[in-house]
Amino acid sequence: MIMKKALLLFFILIAYTRMDVQAQQPEHTPVYLSNYTLPAKGDVIGIIHTKAGTIKSVKLTGAYVNAFKISKDYTLSVRRDRLPDAPVFDVNATVTTTAGEQKVSFRIVRDAFIQNRVIAHRGAWKNTGVPENSIAALNHAIRLGCMGSEFDVHMTADSVLVVNHDEKLQGFSIAQNKAADLLALKLANGEEMPTLESYLKAGVVQTKTKLILEVKKSELGKESSLALTRKVVALVEKLHAQAWVEYISFDYDVCKEIMALAPYARVAYLNGEKTPAELAADKFFGFDYHFSVLQKNPAWITEAKQHHLTTNVWTVNDQVLMQTLLEQGIDFITTNEPELLLSLIKR
Repeated sequence: MIMKKALLLFFILIAYTRMDVQAQQPEHTPVYLSNYTLPAKGDVIGIIHTKAGTIKSVKLTGAYVNAFKISKDYTLSVRRDRLPDAPVFDVNATVTTTAGEQKVSFRIVRDAFIQNRVIAHRGAWKNTGVPENSIAALNHAIRLGCMGSEFDVHMTADSVLVVNHDEKLQGFSIAQNKAADLLALKLANGEEMPTLESYLKAGVVQTKTKLILEVKKSELGKESSLALTRKVVALVEKLHAQAWVEYISFDYDVCKEIMALAPYARVAYLNGEKTPAELAADKFFGFDYHFSVLQKNPAWITEAKQHHLTTNVWTVNDQVLMQTLLEQGIDFITTNEPELLLSLIKR
């Protein structure tokens, strides 16, 4: 009898423990928009989707409830005659699905982003005297008027996301050291190595230059690269930076993971071995290949356009090559010489 009571109490305890865990970790219904920019023309912004369950209803709430509207198919549109003159709008909604109710906020950014084809590689650093991948380099790229500023993201041993190109900072492995130790190592201009959070916060105070985020391969292997990817997307969404951030990676699996986590995301592949048709089949936004790849495959720019893919090329610092690529109709050029490329385009 004592044994039976003990077993009964044990199972009751397990049941309450499970209930407590479920209460502490409620199931969330991930809700996202297919687009986060307010178009220059037209009223449609994007369609509201969920990755769990089926949407039953969407109700707009908050300050902009009268400036936006939801259609029966959950398309978010703008009422331009009621829209304030502002660059950014936080549109709040209550989304009811078959998996439950969720309160969400969509940050809609007026599409005033620059369209001049210039992507500053690791920011504008070479001719400004600041370290690459620093926040100072990002700010210089913004001041120059670059279409985008590219940067690289790693994860520390204690899972902090940081911005740096190499696997090591001043000889210390990023993946095998804690953030506090790495951030104590100052860059040449006295800055700390930026965390991804600080970098994104610096980038979203403006609405002219896109943030081109490269998810780096982890020296610890594929699983670590995918863990980094998941944390990157989660932080971008936490900071409501979806309209600013576009993604690139040399790791095909990382790119596909981004698209699975964030179906709205613009993702381009860097490695160079995939044809435009292969990328289109996997629903990429575009390619971002070294210029030598396009020299070997000159038809790929045209083929990419036929498949509705964007085309980017890295890292082009030569004026003659810049001019050739512009004449071939390349969409973007990533360069350490954004000043030179800007001057060519202005001519």
